[in-house]
Amino acid sequence: MQIRIAKIRLLILTGIGIFLGGCSISDWYNGYYVERSAISQSQKKEANYYNSESPEMQKLRKQNDKYCIDLAKKPENRVARAGYPNGVINSGMYTNCMYDRGTPTYETWAGMQQKKRDEERRAKGKRVM
Repeated sequence: MQIRIAKIRLLILTGIGIFLGGCSISDWYNGYYVERSAISQSQKKEANYYNSESPEMQKLRKQNDKYCIDLAKKPENRVARAGYPNGVINSGMYTNCMYDRGTPTYETWAGMQQKKRDEERRAKGKRVM
């Protein structure tokens, strides 16, 4: 009876030791939690960007999205990539098409905002990376 209890305790202590030794709290916080938090914040900002558009702009975005996806999916516009014999959609062409037609994607809009902030900082004489 004593041996059985000792084996269970040893197994539990070994499991706890492996768990705590393999992943510290700071590793979990800096790796998993922060990444998940950054992703959720980015998704909220993207949703706010698209939801703040007027109904007319949303309708135009749907039309442009359909047109630009069809354009980027055409066989002559696909990008050759290893493992994909028919190529993949040309995402750069899609992004540029949406921007040229007046409905930039969230990523394009965020990049434009970053450029504006950088220009303002340069005008103030601050260093911009």
